Amino acid sequence: MTEETQYTAYEGELGTLVLAGTPIGDPADAPPRLGGELEAADIVAAEDTRRLRRLTQALGVQTGGRVVSYFEGNETVRTAELIKELVRGARVLLVTDAGMPSVSDPGYRLVAAAVEHGVRVTAVPGPSAVLTALALSGLPVDRFCFEGFPPRKPGERSARLREVAEEPRTLVYFESPHRLAATLTAMAEVFGTERRAAVCRELTKTYEEVRRGPLAELARWAAQGVRGEITVVVEGAPAAGTAEVDAQELARRVAAREEAGQRRKEAIAEVAKEAGLPKRNVFDAVVAAKAD
Repeated sequence: MTEETQYTAYEGELGTLVLAGTPIGDPADAPPRLGGELEAADIVAAEDTRRLRRLTQALGVQTGGRVVSYFEGNETVRTAELIKELVRGARVLLVTDAGMPSVSDPGYRLVAAAVEHGVRVTAVPGPSAVLTALALSGLPVDRFCFEGFPPRKPGERSARLREVAEEPRTLVYFESPHRLAATLTAMAEVFGTERRAAVCRELTKTYEEVRRGPLAELARWAAQGVRGEITVVVEGAPAAGTAEVDAQELARRVAAREEAGQRRKEAIAEVAKEAGLPKRNVFDAVVAAKAD
């Protein structure tokens, strides 16, 4: 009999997996139910047990059950252990360093395994860096998609960005501070230098900052050095043919790309695609601007 069969064959009442949102900065943002869940859980699985200890101290509560680590390095092994406990009737609380478990954090494997074994999964809703940054960005919020962390390697990153270059919905990304400038530069190259974006830094913390502007401008700002936890919100691609762009604006967009180091032929092609116009129209606009 396999271990998985042993789990499903257990005849007692199944337990509950609770996904708990934790503050993304200010501990005062913790959901009211979180303290009670921390005290009631048989097992608290935490991405970082030290940060969990600081959180419980800030909330003035104590964990009532066993605390175990649950992070990327031990996620596979720990998932099997936690499923065994859940099938035996335990109440397991999963918390990550900030935000909701499984959203670019450990948790997906455990949720999928719990569902497969018929274990009830519920959540304590909490702060979300994705939604907070989206709301503060000043960009359209009616439709958006979350893209997580861009790939680290430049080629893979550019390829992933090209996949969503024509995406009309607002895009939301996480990024580390030391890769932010390179990512914003790649976005400017793929999405266009004038595509609007917002860099949201240290949300809800003491040094919270939201920097808004065109991608090329944000890339130059980030090149000076940025610290903290970063969420990037990028305007979706404009629908082709939805708005007319005059010749001067077309020439300005080409010039901006050339200043960023792009060849004129490539810049004209990108601007034409962005504006939904033939390349010849953009070329003519550039020539006319040079003649003025």
